[in-house]
Amino acid sequence: MPTLLADTGDPDLDLLRAVNGLAGSAPSWVDGLVSWIGEYGILLGLAAVCLTAWWSARRAPDAPVAVAGLLWAPLAVAIAELANLPISAIVDRPRPFVDHPELDVLVEGKEGTLSFVSDHSAMSMGIAVALMLVNRRLGLVAGVLALLQGFCRMFMGVHYPTDVLGGYALATAVVLLLAPIAMAVLVPLCHALTRTAVSPLIVAGPRRAAPARRRRAASRRARPVAPAEEPPQERDLAA
Repeated sequence: MPTLLADTGDPDLDLLRAVNGLAGSAPSWVDGLVSWIGEYGILLGLAAVCLTAWWSARRAPDAPVAVAGLLWAPLAVAIAELANLPISAIVDRPRPFVDHPELDVLVEGKEGTLSFVSDHSAMSMGIAVALMLVNRRLGLVAGVLALLQGFCRMFMGVHYPTDVLGGYALATAVVLLLAPIAMAVLVPLCHALTRTAVSPLIVAGPRRAAPARRRRAASRRARPVAPAEEPPQERDLAA
């Protein structure tokens, strides 16, 4: 009874119970679908969005800069995940179902792991914010997927809402605060790679060839044409 009274008025737990309660009333196939989406589906969707953004960035006028911004997305996610290791150890928050066994848990194997912050939420929001700096339209798509990721983690009963918000905040801070340093390194690197065999990964081929063709055509048009020399017979008759 003291535990139940202590839980009363906790908005973090109340919201988790409200979202996780949907799993109890949903058909089993819906629970299975949301679980797969929350574990793997959204991350695969974000990978597809990143590939689309890369394909578009290669054709941008400032392709090396755009591709450098896209390279920052996975690097920022990796840094956020590394930063989360000491944060999780310091907070030492168990999964919500450990203290609240009444929750419906839709995935197994999470018992020995920590809850704060949500790795999935951090990865999703990190990609979304990094994409927003390069391609706003695709960044918004990724942002919607990141929000859906947070909902799925609560629906599955493996994270508190504050775990999700903590993941969002951590990833956003890493992406925005370290972006100037990262771009100072990645932009020259991408420019240098345009002069190597991996250049097609940075700049689309047709876009790179077109200016060269235009320059050759312009030089041919601007080249003066030497006057034709008179045949010898005509010069002798004229004399």
